[in-house]
Amino acid sequence: MVYKVILGDCETELERLPAIDFFTEVHLTFLDPPFNQSKEYAKHNDSMQEKDYWRWITRICQKIYNLTASGGAIYFMQREKNTEFVLNSLRTTGWTFQNLIIWKKLTSAVPGTYRFGKQFQIIAFATKGAKPRVFNRLRIDLPLEPHHKLEREDGVYVTDVWADIRELTSGYFAGDEAIRISNNKPFSKDGNRFHKQQSPIKLLTRIILASSRPNDLILDPFAGTGVTSVVAEQLKRNSISIELDSINVAVIEKRLMNRRHADDISKFYSYYQYTEDLSSIWPISSAVFSSKKGFKSIEDYL
Repeated sequence: MVYKVILGDCETELERLPAIDFFTEVHLTFLDPPFNQSKEYAKHNDSMQEKDYWRWITRICQKIYNLTASGGAIYFMQREKNTEFVLNSLRTTGWTFQNLIIWKKLTSAVPGTYRFGKQFQIIAFATKGAKPRVFNRLRIDLPLEPHHKLEREDGVYVTDVWADIRELTSGYFAGDEAIRISNNKPFSKDGNRFHKQQSPIKLLTRIILASSRPNDLILDPFAGTGVTSVVAEQLKRNSISIELDSINVAVIEKRLMNRRHADDISKFYSYYQYTEDLSSIWPISSAVFSSKKGFKSIEDYL
């Protein structure tokens, strides 16, 4: 498998992708841009005028569409309040809407004074064309919930509500997966979070498994800490990551060259064990397969 990590602005770099020696067409894109929430980024203005922000995002959606194979997929993650803008950006650039995925957070909801508390993000799943070239119907070994009496013998299909993937919080539940920085040194055991919006490997494992095959090309235009490429490499997919911040690029390259135990996705294999033809979409040695026996609650899978 091959990967490339590109330092630069994605709007410019997307136009240069066809020149990469292993580039054919993009089969799957994970689009997780800055949310324009006035957060501090070293190389990006996160306080753009709203109309300018969405014009920028729409241009990027168009460039990705132009590079994508027929039936290829995009998963566009955003804040729930921006759902209308997300769908409009995709629709006006040619994408066909398939699902609005609700990623329910497992930490406490953000309280509101005059509306219900917020506890989810949206991920819009769309394709280039009416039907996806690949859609693997994943089945998960979801633990028995209190209102169910009989254990499922062959798991359940993944739906458009993802409540079984824990976000990387700033506290205890971020675990070892969250990259931390201390004395300007990333990958420290202690310290503050290196990247406040780091996506969990379990999220990208699901997306890549659902909408790609081995040897496909996966694109992440806002790579951040490189989780897309980290997962793609383990699932035998090729990948291209674009990142504006040179420090982030160095972290991504180190993360890819020296895989951490915390980034090993094999621990999730048994969770998808009831998926039809799983071995064809997740090439993995049976030696790392772990039986579901002994799992007592949903926390064992997080």
